[in-house]
Amino acid sequence: MKITRIAAYQVDLPLHEGSYKWSGGKSVEVFDSTIVMVETDSGEAGYGEVCPLGPFYLPAYAEGVRAGIKELAPHLLGSDPRQLSVLNRQMDAALKGHPYVKTGIDMACWDILGNATGQPVCILLGGRYGGDFHLYRAISQASPDDMAANVAGYRGEGYRRFQLKVGANPEEDIARIRMVADLLEPGDKLIADANTGWLMHEAARVVRAVDDIDVYIEQPCLTYEECLSIRRRCSHPFVLDENVDGIDVLMRGHADGAMDVVNIKISKFGGLTKASLARDLCVEMGVAMTIEDSWGGDITTAAIAHLAHSTPTEFLFTATDFNSYVTVSAADGAPQRHQGRMAASTAPGLGVAPRWDVLGDPVVDIS
Repeated sequence: MKITRIAAYQVDLPLHEGSYKWSGGKSVEVFDSTIVMVETDSGEAGYGEVCPLGPFYLPAYAEGVRAGIKELAPHLLGSDPRQLSVLNRQMDAALKGHPYVKTGIDMACWDILGNATGQPVCILLGGRYGGDFHLYRAISQASPDDMAANVAGYRGEGYRRFQLKVGANPEEDIARIRMVADLLEPGDKLIADANTGWLMHEAARVVRAVDDIDVYIEQPCLTYEECLSIRRRCSHPFVLDENVDGIDVLMRGHADGAMDVVNIKISKFGGLTKASLARDLCVEMGVAMTIEDSWGGDITTAAIAHLAHSTPTEFLFTATDFNSYVTVSAADGAPQRHQGRMAASTAPGLGVAPRWDVLGDPVVDIS
């Protein structure tokens, strides 16, 4: 089996809530997603998706995905998409860095491998643990009252894990955390995610002020060293996200005792191949994980579901269901949330079929 064509499609994903806001006044109203198709000489095709959280969250942006695929795709024609390690080495040799660019291609090739073998991707990634898994709901930054009301609404829909977007004025953030904590019941989990938004003195104030609350502190400051300094002076369980963008940082974080939970975002690592390696290392090191991505729609949600469902239950802190946040569906067959939980498809591959009326014509087409 050989790759004969790689194409990319651009899809706008508006949000049900109108906008998504986090630290530093950052916000997005419509997500710019890229759907990637890999075709083969045997007639098999696979699909992936890459959707950066705007151009100001990580070193990634939507047009960069398409430009990178245009650069990378010619080097992969004639390659066997089922040989994922070989393919990833080819991508790394042809394009240094830019893991997010490679993610959609890697994801599509896992889809091909699953279809070719008649197996769901989660089985190929190690097996299916349990019947389903917990999801978290990200709560866009707003006033403390509004965020508490949003948590109450989503709790009514079955969610039991809530990620508050903080990282603003410390007094307001303390109020956000306290108001939401008062709503929760035993078994619920609360994460205060600053998305690098606090300076160290601000983070220190917040963690001291909420010392009596059962809350996880996520990525309080910009750099790894700043986060580690806060980790060492607070008693809360600690989550790292933005700083963990490769195996080297993951290993360093474990050695330093820098985190109790780490967010494994598929596109930060370059696709399911390397994200699953990071996942397996976390299991061996005893580090719990949130399995997710920067953003996305149906195909990203399917990939998250397969990686999450193949993660041992005790190490899966939570996962996310981005397709429930957006108003446009770009693929049929994607998993859907039910009472705050989700399950990966049992169909071969990722279990999704693109909706061509939504995708339209390709914006990149290499054959």
